[in-house]
Amino acid sequence: MKKIFSIAMLVTFFVTSAFTANKNSTIYAENDIVDLAVQTDFLSTLVAAVQAGELVDVLKGDGPFTVFAPTNEAFANLPAGTVEELLKPENKSKLVAVLTYHVVPGKVYSNDLKDGMKAKTAQGAEVTISLKGGKAMVNNANVTTADIEASNGVVHVIDTVILPPM
Repeated sequence: MKKIFSIAMLVTFFVTSAFTANKNSTIYAENDIVDLAVQTDFLSTLVAAVQAGELVDVLKGDGPFTVFAPTNEAFANLPAGTVEELLKPENKSKLVAVLTYHVVPGKVYSNDLKDGMKAKTAQGAEVTISLKGGKAMVNNANVTTADIEASNGVVHVIDTVILPPM
């Protein structure tokens, strides 16, 4: 009987600990999309671009928004000088076009995605979703982390900067 009680206590401890850890993982839902990105080191280039494009207030708005967020590495993989060129004040309209191409109005979760579906972006052009081998892609970008909940939308981290048709 003592052994069963000890096992029950251990199970209770681990289950309680698991729920506590899961509760902490939802802390992002209290932050808007911009605050979430600011707190994420590997999205610092995206944050700098959003600031340069003067889109902070928009992405802090009510939304809801779905953001396909390229990592710092994704920006680094662009041709040399591209990011620096886009961040120049005289290229603000190009920067805004690139950034808004990564935003879809509304909340689109990974379980909403269908192979071949199209989604109209805030920039105006569409992105194409493909599902292959259990992985989602947006145009030519792989979704590396999906369904990060924010107070005003959802973020999907991608490994490539997607460029709008020009």
